[in-house]
Amino acid sequence: MNQNLSRIRNIGIMAHIDAGKTTLTERILFYTKKIHKIGEVDDGSATMDYMPQEQERGITITSAATVFNWNNYEIHLIDTPGHVDFTIEVERSLRVLDGVVTVICAVGGVEPQTETVWHQAEKYGVPRIAFINKLDRTGADFDHAVSMMKDRLGAYPVPIQIPMMDGVDFKGVIDLIRMKAIVWDTESKGETFKVVDIPTSFLECAQKARDFMIENAAEQDEALLEYYLENDSLDEKQIISGLRKGTISNKIVPILCGSALKNQGVQPVIDAIIDFLPSPIDIPPIKGVNPETGLEEFRNPKTKDPLCALAFKVIMDQGRKSVFVRVYSGELNAESEVYNATRGIKERVARLFLTHANKREKIKSATVGSIALAVGLKDTRTGDTITNFGAPLVLESVETYLPVISIAVEPQTRSDQEKLIFCLEKIAQEDPSFVYSENQETGQLLISGMGELHLEIIVDRLRREYSVEVQTGKPQVVYKESVSGNAEARVIFDREIHDVRHFGDVTLSVQSGARGSGFVFRAEDRLQLLAPELIKHAENGAKEATLAGALAGNEVVDLIVNLVALGPEPFLMSPLGVKVAASQACREACEKAGPIVLEPYMSVEIVVPEDFVGEVIADLNSRHGRLEEILPRGKTSILKAISPLANMFGYSTSLRSLTQGRGIFSMQYSHYDVKQ
Repeated sequence: MNQNLSRIRNIGIMAHIDAGKTTLTERILFYTKKIHKIGEVDDGSATMDYMPQEQERGITITSAATVFNWNNYEIHLIDTPGHVDFTIEVERSLRVLDGVVTVICAVGGVEPQTETVWHQAEKYGVPRIAFINKLDRTGADFDHAVSMMKDRLGAYPVPIQIPMMDGVDFKGVIDLIRMKAIVWDTESKGETFKVVDIPTSFLECAQKARDFMIENAAEQDEALLEYYLENDSLDEKQIISGLRKGTISNKIVPILCGSALKNQGVQPVIDAIIDFLPSPIDIPPIKGVNPETGLEEFRNPKTKDPLCALAFKVIMDQGRKSVFVRVYSGELNAESEVYNATRGIKERVARLFLTHANKREKIKSATVGSIALAVGLKDTRTGDTITNFGAPLVLESVETYLPVISIAVEPQTRSDQEKLIFCLEKIAQEDPSFVYSENQETGQLLISGMGELHLEIIVDRLRREYSVEVQTGKPQVVYKESVSGNAEARVIFDREIHDVRHFGDVTLSVQSGARGSGFVFRAEDRLQLLAPELIKHAENGAKEATLAGALAGNEVVDLIVNLVALGPEPFLMSPLGVKVAASQACREACEKAGPIVLEPYMSVEIVVPEDFVGEVIADLNSRHGRLEEILPRGKTSILKAISPLANMFGYSTSLRSLTQGRGIFSMQYSHYDVKQ
């Protein structure tokens, strides 16, 4: 492993589904000699799409990691899914990546999931470069794709290449940094290419784009700007230096272009990863909280610093648990004991591996900047921090997503019931956006996820990986409950259990909170001074009461609970008595405060030919959808709407029928609101 941290890159490939992420990754691996044959997504032979479900559907479902070398640089790469149902895969990858290549289709431009993953990267401050792909396709428009990045992503794109288009034919790219044209030999699978002078017909356009690029490079550094103003130009090293500084500070996004499927434009992307995306020492020291002192601490990207690594993904390989970790400081060694600072437990790393999709290479240690697979961390979950014993630190965890759709499952044989629960627990450890539970009223086992495809894949995995055949019910929406007003309740609980008196006298008030605020518990200031140890028990009791609402047993959310009083004699109360009294008081107050049902609403984006806009809007209205925006684009229109999830089942079939098979749509979770 490379000990020179400046020569390490941790990068991801992200985009909307079908923009060409995996196709680009496949070419990168081929040109860096990591693989010796180019696999294709469409025929199920792509290296990084190794799951049977990925190969059959031609989509990426799980993020896959690999590592390769290019010009003495070590590049760790994660290929992420583009489908909205698997957003958690992108989220946890972005949490540990230092840089990202965003792939944008030259025909479709910035699509809905592109926006989602872009904003996820923004949240973590991950620097990005962009590759405008599919320039060989009819309808490809480089300038429009760049313009959409400004309008829809709020990005500041700076092309460092522009395409050479002969009418609708893509001939190659113009490198604006070196002012040369690059033309690929398609017969050699793109391995060979010629660097030639720019054709006269493209010179004016290239010079204009170069001037724009140089101005932006100069503006990133005072010394460069001063030099540029004096000399009216920058050399190659100065341009790269300025663009790198602007990229790492998230002020600009360098733009490259090509056609990954036709093997054109890929090698410059690998060079751009090295030139513009940060190494582990270019990013700020990682920040966390010391669990013993509660104070913020930092870890520098140095091997001599204490170990600090984040477990960002759990996988089950033939039922055995492995954990992907990103090392931020120190060194993680095989056959060593470590401390899980998040859970306060001792763990043992039995073995360490570098991965190449589903293949593994055994290593003795993982140093700063590495992404490695650890075997032996039995109780570690996604988002846990691994440290040395004497230097604990808890890093920010990985954000998870609320499941919005459920289906009932049952094994085909009774003997498989226990096995089914065991397998679902293993899948839940892998996938934080997947939840399973038992409906107390019906006894049904429910599995919940991010969408119909997500649950379809789970059921398929149960059958293939775990040999459990299940029957499924129709998809069900995950409803929640809240209150529409406010109310107060007092409950006195006084009972003797095993000769011990448990007494609690609790008065609570409840009121509705803002949508998305979850559960908020407050206590009067005087109570915090009087009985601080009982307040926590009251909060736990109230929170327990919100697990099942009064109307249909759904979780109660967006609720503010105020602890008003703890009876006249709080010193006589027991923790259990307070907890039970608080739970009953909260339930009673919620029943008085006008309980309401909340349902999930989805952001829907529909692309339809302009001839069918009227029919599609009418159909949306019939589904209680709310049209928010119509964006004309050539002979098609993009409709943006918000609609209840319950009314969107089977929508793909209806849309095909309404538009003669020409309409497409995507949707993702937006928020919960009052059920219509």
